[in-house]
Amino acid sequence: MVMTNPEDVKLVTLATNTLARSGAAQAAALRDTTGRTYVAISVTSPSLNLDAFEAVLTVALASGISGVESVVAIGAQPGNVKAIKDFAPTATVYYIAADGQEISL
Repeated sequence: MVMTNPEDVKLVTLATNTLARSGAAQAAALRDTTGRTYVAISVTSPSLNLDAFEAVLTVALASGISGVESVVAIGAQPGNVKAIKDFAPTATVYYIAADGQEISL
């Protein structure tokens, strides 16, 4: 198991439930440095395309976060890990594959 922080396991649950509810291709959950959590799904439309990492970071930034501790994505693997790492280089970032494998990004 890659995840050692039980709070990251909670992010997996949030992302999994969000994905199941939404039917989207991807979902992500983010915990900021104050412990608040945010969830988002990938967005695909004719004029806007955001992967789940971009979407959850946007939601969190709109709420005024100053840092990110951890982000977890599930579903199709988001392509833009750089969106998270540019904002928070020390954040832990995980992808949970369809077979349940935890991948540290």
